[in-house]
Amino acid sequence: MSDEKPICSAKGCRAAAVWVLAWNNPKLHAPERRKTWLACEEHREHLSQFLGVRGFLKDVVTLAEWESPEADGTGAGTDG
Repeated sequence: MSDEKPICSAKGCRAAAVWVLAWNNPKLHAPERRKTWLACEEHREHLSQFLGVRGFLKDVVTLAEWESPEADGTGAGTDG
């Protein structure tokens, strides 16, 4: 079992991830498919804007909410 904490997906960032940005590229992925990027507090807005201007961003939730067993089943981990 690994004790490594998830880290932010922003280039060069090694901060702990707090947010999950769920997205898909409609030209490549089925509508229900969700890929994920992780974000720290500092990079959440930047990464959200990057995905948003391309029309890729579908949802932003806390990492705890994404990993919650009570979630709707989409929080099975990252697929970044």
